Amino acid sequence: MAQSIADRRDVEFVLYEQLKVDEFAKHEKYADFNKKTVDQIVNAARNLSVKEVLPTQKIGDQEGCKLENGKVTVPEVFHKLYKLFCEGDWVAMNEDPEWGGQGMPVTVSLAASEYFNGANYPFMMYPGLTHGCGNLVYSFGTEKQKKLYLKNLYTGKWAGTMMLTEPGAGSDVGALATTATKNPDGTYNIKGEKIFISGGEHNLTENIIHPVLARIEGAPAGTKGISLFLVPKIRVNDDGTLGEPNDVICTGIEHKMGIHGNSTASVALGSKGQCIGTLLGEENKGMKAMFQMMNEARLLVGMQGFSCATSSYINAVNYAKQRVQGKNLLQTFDPNAKSVPIIQHPDIRRMLLTMKAYIEGMRSLLYYCGWCEDKHATADTDGKKEKYQGILDILIPIAKGYVTDRSFDVCSMGMQTYGGYGYIEEYPMSQLLRDCRITMIYEGTNGIQAMDLLGRKLGLNKGKAVMGLFGEIQKTIAEAKKIESLKDIATKTEQAVNKLAEVAMHMGTIAMSAKVMTAFSYAYSFMEVTGDVVMSWMLLWRATLAAQGLTVESKKKDQPFFEGQIKSAEFFSSNILPLTLAKMDVIKAANSVMVDISEDSFIG
Repeated sequence: MAQSIADRRDVEFVLYEQLKVDEFAKHEKYADFNKKTVDQIVNAARNLSVKEVLPTQKIGDQEGCKLENGKVTVPEVFHKLYKLFCEGDWVAMNEDPEWGGQGMPVTVSLAASEYFNGANYPFMMYPGLTHGCGNLVYSFGTEKQKKLYLKNLYTGKWAGTMMLTEPGAGSDVGALATTATKNPDGTYNIKGEKIFISGGEHNLTENIIHPVLARIEGAPAGTKGISLFLVPKIRVNDDGTLGEPNDVICTGIEHKMGIHGNSTASVALGSKGQCIGTLLGEENKGMKAMFQMMNEARLLVGMQGFSCATSSYINAVNYAKQRVQGKNLLQTFDPNAKSVPIIQHPDIRRMLLTMKAYIEGMRSLLYYCGWCEDKHATADTDGKKEKYQGILDILIPIAKGYVTDRSFDVCSMGMQTYGGYGYIEEYPMSQLLRDCRITMIYEGTNGIQAMDLLGRKLGLNKGKAVMGLFGEIQKTIAEAKKIESLKDIATKTEQAVNKLAEVAMHMGTIAMSAKVMTAFSYAYSFMEVTGDVVMSWMLLWRATLAAQGLTVESKKKDQPFFEGQIKSAEFFSSNILPLTLAKMDVIKAANSVMVDISEDSFIG
């Protein structure tokens, strides 16, 4: 059961051998989190995931959520689970203990999160969004708002959401129509409709707190005129007690391809003119506040997609070792040869090794993003803070966009490994594939992630952010070149990162020219090749540590694991990077056909 969620040895490898998270205990902020404590946290998360969360995965998918008379009920098994989750203080793992958090390093919380999400990520969306809502209150709330809302959110007593999307706006947030009218007492009357709100209505908690984007009457058009408001489902009195319903009405829930256990709601705000909200942060600065939440939210979505993929991979490996079908290819013409486990078949090994390489690289990338946050939090100079924030900003579109794309590919290969059995609901592969698919869409479609990378992140801090990332990659390459067996892999990675630097400069140039439309038609391809190079870096980094581990007598018991790390890096550099280099040539050529084709040509 446990091994169907995440590879415990690999989680420990990334935490301790690659990122050395126990060294954060040297800093006052994380002094309590030595290796023993981190082990206890990850083991506790793992045990809860295996014993309590995982058994609800299929039940939640089958029962789904139900709407009756404006009230949404979640799968019954979620109630006990949510209580256990809150009792363990898991909602706000890395937040201030004063407000109900545990104060742990972000990297450690991501390891716990991998187990939780791998066990049932549709359930985990409820506490995940609650945590994000709490962070907005912590960062932008007044003292009164913090006193009324923050601890109730961080402890999970109340739930939270993220209300952005509207029927006529979608990803174009600046086109929203929800309005806010100021009242004499400083509160605001909120009126509008929101759609696709994850956890927008449910019966897990007594109250749900909605951060709502709206435009104050007379504010500028577009994103410049958007403000952020805190709108509770049930009004909260000044003494913290609950008051009257706040005219926040669920008008429907979506019937979706996957994530059935999470209610995706349409919500009417102020249909009776009685929805009251309080300004969160400054007027017309709502998008600035939401961008802060977006880094966390996009990293969470990357983890959600990845958690489906790692579970799919582990299930596929276990199935391939047990499923006996067909002779070994070398014994095809031997009439006496017996059938063998399908893991012996070359095409199955191709899929499993592809899955393995991506899973290992993606785990390292996601944890590394958390590590950058922890390095930023513990840095002793502004220069170091800027460096790690810059690297994180560059990697977030990759951690969300590229990771969810490749995670879906992994889930598809996992289903393929099962053959026909993978397509039926008796096995977990179908649900993992269905649940994974939405991660490529929400929190900004992956096309939007690609535009963010090209349009905003490449030029961040006049290019210092991306150069900081390239500098870290070059350090790994230099270290790997010291090991004879890794020189070829290191050289191929170096060629790819050098060519990526050329492509990045080229893309930056044409994006600021008359060919801007052509440049952005290749934004997605640019995100893919950047992601490939980052994967190659992570795998090379892992292989370097593995090669060093093979020389240590005390680690010989890990020989198969370490050899597997080197094989993953070799496979990626030999089978994926050549395609990446070719794709870079396509990007540099910048053929304008996608811009030139007329709209009328898109017909049958």
